[in-house]
Amino acid sequence: MIDKTVSNVSLALKGVKSNMTLLLGGFGLCGIPENAIAELVRLKTTNLSCISNNAGVDDFGLGLLLKQKQIKKMIASYVGENEEFERQMLSGELEVELIPQGTLAERARAAQAGIPAFFTPAGFGTEIAEGKEGREFNGKMHVLENAFKADFGFIKAWKGDQAGNLIFKGSARNFNPVMCGAAKITVAEVEELVPAGTLDPNEIHVSGIFVQRIFEGTDYEKRIEQRTVRPKI
Repeated sequence: MIDKTVSNVSLALKGVKSNMTLLLGGFGLCGIPENAIAELVRLKTTNLSCISNNAGVDDFGLGLLLKQKQIKKMIASYVGENEEFERQMLSGELEVELIPQGTLAERARAAQAGIPAFFTPAGFGTEIAEGKEGREFNGKMHVLENAFKADFGFIKAWKGDQAGNLIFKGSARNFNPVMCGAAKITVAEVEELVPAGTLDPNEIHVSGIFVQRIFEGTDYEKRIEQRTVRPKI
């Protein structure tokens, strides 16, 4: 059995440097790699290109990297909760590439599967398709999208074992699984790390073959982006 565990987040991010392209899992603030993001802030890496569904909020998630001006380019689907992101984008400080949510997921999945590019109808005829090849399939126009090329992928899972097998919980099973194996090095942080052979094979969502490093994270806040509660009767 290949043991892919590392003892802490610092060792997990060994080799991360400025000017790299990073994939970061999560949906809103759910299932984000909190420990990895905190370590990136501590490392003070700059000129990063970050690929994620969203850009966090002003004081949490990728918003922490934006606040420290560590991100030069943001590739995302939804960015409406971050005022600092808006300020940097409008001022020209931050390069932004907005992608349809399904296309973002598929570009990650294509990289995971070793598929260099694919055609999708999403975005054809809009600014998203400018400069890209278009082709007709079954009477409908499609646009060519390339798979992502990233140096590191940072994933958050609920439970994992020493071999890198992962189980996700609830809404965290969103962009995390398709980003596993989509970068040169995939780092998974988990809430609970167990010995290899402990997990039920039928419950594993991502095989350890897609993970190079795994560690047990600490101090998860698990913030709720928009808290909605029913008023007391």
